[in-house]
Amino acid sequence: MSKLISLTIDGRAVEVPEGSTVLTAAQKLGITIPTLCFLAGVKENKPSCMACVVRINGDARLVPSCSTKVTQGMTVASETAEVKAARKAAMELLFSDHLGDCISVCQRVCPARLQIPAVIRLVAAGQMREAIAVVKENVVFPGVMGRICRAPCQNGCRRSKYDGAVAIQLIEREVANQDAAAKERFVPTCNAPTGKRIAIVGAGATGLSAAFFLLKSGHACVVFDDHAEPGGQMRHGFSEADLPRAVLDGEIAIIQRMGLEFRLNTRLGRDVSLAELRRDFDAVVLAVGSLQKTDPAALGVEATERTIRIDAANFQTSVPGVFAGGTAVRSGYDPSRSVGDGRILAECVDHYFAGKPMQIVRQPFTSTIPKLSAEEYMQLAKGSNAALSVRELITTAEQAAGRCCHCDCRSANNCKLHHFGELYGADPRAFAGEHRRRFEFIRQPGGVLFEPGKCISCGICVELASQAQETLGLTFVGRGFDVRIAVPLNRSLEEGLERVGELCVKHCPTSALTFEEDRRNMTKG
Repeated sequence: MSKLISLTIDGRAVEVPEGSTVLTAAQKLGITIPTLCFLAGVKENKPSCMACVVRINGDARLVPSCSTKVTQGMTVASETAEVKAARKAAMELLFSDHLGDCISVCQRVCPARLQIPAVIRLVAAGQMREAIAVVKENVVFPGVMGRICRAPCQNGCRRSKYDGAVAIQLIEREVANQDAAAKERFVPTCNAPTGKRIAIVGAGATGLSAAFFLLKSGHACVVFDDHAEPGGQMRHGFSEADLPRAVLDGEIAIIQRMGLEFRLNTRLGRDVSLAELRRDFDAVVLAVGSLQKTDPAALGVEATERTIRIDAANFQTSVPGVFAGGTAVRSGYDPSRSVGDGRILAECVDHYFAGKPMQIVRQPFTSTIPKLSAEEYMQLAKGSNAALSVRELITTAEQAAGRCCHCDCRSANNCKLHHFGELYGADPRAFAGEHRRRFEFIRQPGGVLFEPGKCISCGICVELASQAQETLGLTFVGRGFDVRIAVPLNRSLEEGLERVGELCVKHCPTSALTFEEDRRNMTKG
């Protein structure tokens, strides 16, 4: 029987067999230490990423926990501010040489947070029911937005700078059109009733969007509006040609089927007071639109002539439990931003009910590929079909993703660098310099895709190939900063990974190795 070694990590005692590493001891205590270049039973005791550092016995040096052996009476500091700062810096250094988009530009610039690449790929596969379900995770009015949105996503599309953006707005509209024509329209599932009731003042894009997401959370919602019909600027600010009323009414009807109640021809400050709403409801959302035609004093909250004053951290007004968003808090009407504000308002109300502080995330965590040269763009576009026209994109659903270059990471949800970078608050641009790697894709007939710009030369794939006794396998090529992973003798990736290609994809810590086609469920674990 192995001798047991006693040590403490962050003041907690633990015993592990002699020869164990500090990382193993921490794992026994349930302490998560980030690791990128380590894989138990495959690659051990060869640290390179330095993301797992700890402080031992108060020593000034920080050492990698994945290779440091435990000793009797050892004291380990894993969660101090200094240790966390060092781990964060290690990840930022890795990001400085990481050439990849975690999230595509098109999705990143969408105020409504539509999961654009996922929707395009579902449409391409003819999975329209699944596509509308993904759309409705973020966008309440796809038929409306598919007609009146200003489409910032298409300005962000990398193809827009070369041969024309992917027609994202038209794809969204087609998804909505097919849902409207279906025998049974898609209605999102709502959580079990919470017993909470929310009054929403304003039946425009922001108010209805907030109602949609609050209903999904299981809360009851009543929307008040001083017009005879709901829709706000969507109904009154666009012509029938630009936005058919049947499209708007159909999407509002979906929210009603989820349980929304309307009280129309009712004006705040005239027919009902804020005090009455606070008495009868658990929270109030003010989505009254522009204040130019409203008496700010009648609202019952602190406001200027142009906007309602809110706490930017949680959209709460000067009155507890009363929230505001949309064009009531900012000038200028932007349909997609108004829809996005509705979701944020719903999240703020949810946090208010749970008694949790709200931290609005304006931009999701992502690394970003800098501007590509024409030659690099051709590398990115190799897997897309540049010959497809916009009309073919819409009328042939199974080809809808033909012009999409798949800028987003194929395996961002399984990328350890992304996960730990976000967890530690790393800035992917902290150490960005003028010079960077050349962007390239290495595609092989076997279906495995290698992006050298994402590789951190951790060596896990090299060890996996060696253990599987691959005929060629993988190896390190070059020296110093120029070292890279490659197949010996300049042979193809398919030849190098005949047996363990799928396993290498599964364990790649930075998604440098992925599958050409989406097989994300296969690579989890």
